Amino acid sequence: MTEPVIIGVRHHSPACARLVAHKIRSLQPAHVLIEGPADFNDKLGQMALPHKLPLAIYSFLSSEAGHRASWSPFAEHSPEWQALSVGSETGAHVRFIDLPAWDDAFADVLNRYADVGDEAEAERAATYEDALRRKMAVDSRDALWDTLFEQQDSLEQLEQSLSAHFEHLRANDAGSIGNQSRERMMARWIAWAMARKEGPVLVVCGGYHAPALQRAWRSEDGAHPPGLPAPDNAAGEVRFGSYLVPYTFKRLDSFTGYASGMPSPFFYQLAWEEGMQGVGPALLQRVTQRLRNKKLAASTADLIAAHTRADALARLRGHAQPARCDWLDALAGSLVKDALDAALPWTYRGPLRFGTDPILVEIMDVLAGDVAGKLAPGTPQPPLVLAVEEELEARGIKLPCDMVLDLFAPADREKSRVLHRLLLLDIPGIDRRSGPGLAMSGERREEWALRTPLEQRAALIEAAAYGATLEDAARMKLEERIRAAGRANGESRFAQLAEVLNKAAFAGLASMSDGILAELEMAVGGEPHFESFGTALPVLHSLLLHGQSLDMAGAPILRTVIAAAFDRALWLLEAMGMVPAVDHRLHIQGFLALRQVARDALAGDVALPLQIEPERALAVWRRKLADQRSAPVSRGAALGGLVSLNAGGSAATGEATLQALALLGEIPPGLVGDALAGMLALARDELVHDAHFVAGLDALVKSLDDLDFVLALPAMRNAFGWLPPQERGSLAEAVLAQHNAGHLPRRALTAHFAGADAEDLAKAALLEQAALRKLASWGLVS
Repeated sequence: MTEPVIIGVRHHSPACARLVAHKIRSLQPAHVLIEGPADFNDKLGQMALPHKLPLAIYSFLSSEAGHRASWSPFAEHSPEWQALSVGSETGAHVRFIDLPAWDDAFADVLNRYADVGDEAEAERAATYEDALRRKMAVDSRDALWDTLFEQQDSLEQLEQSLSAHFEHLRANDAGSIGNQSRERMMARWIAWAMARKEGPVLVVCGGYHAPALQRAWRSEDGAHPPGLPAPDNAAGEVRFGSYLVPYTFKRLDSFTGYASGMPSPFFYQLAWEEGMQGVGPALLQRVTQRLRNKKLAASTADLIAAHTRADALARLRGHAQPARCDWLDALAGSLVKDALDAALPWTYRGPLRFGTDPILVEIMDVLAGDVAGKLAPGTPQPPLVLAVEEELEARGIKLPCDMVLDLFAPADREKSRVLHRLLLLDIPGIDRRSGPGLAMSGERREEWALRTPLEQRAALIEAAAYGATLEDAARMKLEERIRAAGRANGESRFAQLAEVLNKAAFAGLASMSDGILAELEMAVGGEPHFESFGTALPVLHSLLLHGQSLDMAGAPILRTVIAAAFDRALWLLEAMGMVPAVDHRLHIQGFLALRQVARDALAGDVALPLQIEPERALAVWRRKLADQRSAPVSRGAALGGLVSLNAGGSAATGEATLQALALLGEIPPGLVGDALAGMLALARDELVHDAHFVAGLDALVKSLDDLDFVLALPAMRNAFGWLPPQERGSLAEAVLAQHNAGHLPRRALTAHFAGADAEDLAKAALLEQAALRKLASWGLVS
């Protein structure tokens, strides 16, 4: 033959699968070339093992720069699977001819068998199909496919129709850069097979590629088989490879899975096994059983009506047998009795929309199917799978089981680390029911529910892209999450990074690559909110100093993050002006976090010194205190920080008290409490027990007139909320002594008012005084 036979297909189409199988048996080609990862050609013997379909070839590339993966799924009704099995059956040389997944063409491609490549290609294809759909009065693009191709009995006519359809779909479009690279690779394989002149060459590829390959193969040199491109190692050491993984119809379904190929895989599996004429009875039986099991209405009369409607719709639409859209429309018309709040699921692509009728949800789930693939015994698997099994066995963890762990017991802590590493890898069946939210919380009990769902082994094989051992894979996955947190959009970068590092502590992952440490510094340096440091920085600092039981004490990653956070927080604080009232507590917590880090650094006896300059914090706080444009809460906290660190030797006496009272005296009454809150939060030990400060604060309050007192009261009450109950009681005793009321209990000032709030009482007293003055001006009262 002077021309290769290139069959463009829609992935997972039973009609296309039948055409491919028929063509191979009738043509008896010497070469069967299939769109698929060419790096798997040396492992094609694995495809012939007695697997239970569906399955997929999982290809990956992983390095310090990131991770990417691509799946090539196969069901029995997939044209590619029929090409593999029937081609091998007839003795043809069968090969995959597409680029491996580590090529840049697959940088953003999760599914090799996507219908088209990028948004521009998808839009052009959609424009053509939508015009054709409107011309034929068909509701959806999936229904259009069924109408045009799944109904045809003549395979010769089907081949011609497919060729014409895909020629119009491509419309001489050059395609994306990635698709052009893939098509060059496939064209080279075709040219090589044709140059050998060993017999007919049959090619099975996505219909979008077929017109381009029909033209491109002639311009390629077929003297040698194409070599595999080398993965880009510019980012350092890379790991790459391809493995078979079990797959499920749920993942294959375009409504819940990768959104390409045929929807409702179980429906089309029935169509493959029974033909379109045999789908109806099997489908109605399964729908009836599901709805009745779910206690949803599905009477015998409803099912008779659905069957009658499907036949009628098929005749109306010119279908030889009821197609998928006919059955679905018939079931909806017969079983759904109420008005619909969402569009019929088969009229659009993507996940089911909110408000979809429960009956329709169950019907779509039946059509998707609950079939799960299983690899044949002896199928080669990546090292991680065996490594996880050995580690679980070594720790005495036998799945399935329920476990309660004592985190203070070394053996249980080791078990917890293993399970947390599996959690990081998103392995199904590993469920942490309860336990501490923070690694340094001091809680000791952790509960796990461990199961072995069908998806677990597939997930372990896929996780092997991250490393050969559980520790290495979890670390690589953690680094990927760190990079994602560093690119956060509109959210606190530092809070997300702290959350990831907390997971690292649970999993015992203290060491990271040099590259990720540099990225961490950049990510923390891009944090836009000072308040983001208040909650997380103390936790990370405690892990650094006291995380021995977690193997996190002195961890370089913590030292890097804390030092970067310290510098960034001071930079943000320097530039801040006013602070919204809603952020006051977080703002003060930011000061507290800086004070904790600076205090340990100034002490000089910390075994793990940080690369920070604590004097810089003191300098920033002095400037903040002196800046009258700064928020009172910032100025008060700055003074509290200076006092608590004994900056300049003025702590608790003399100058410190004078500075505190002077600051309170120059601030408007309504904002006095904001400054006081910052002082008490950072220097309560030094100020609350200083009689001079208490006397000056009491005098300040007494100097306020009634209106100013009402304005100052809410913020001042919030300020005293920073004091623990014991210190609040001590302050109350000191104030009572100032008023010669030491005989009263401290509860005279600390007890809550019954039936009213203090602010409301103060406002009521102010109104009462105004009313009395008005009455006095009229001479009604003295």
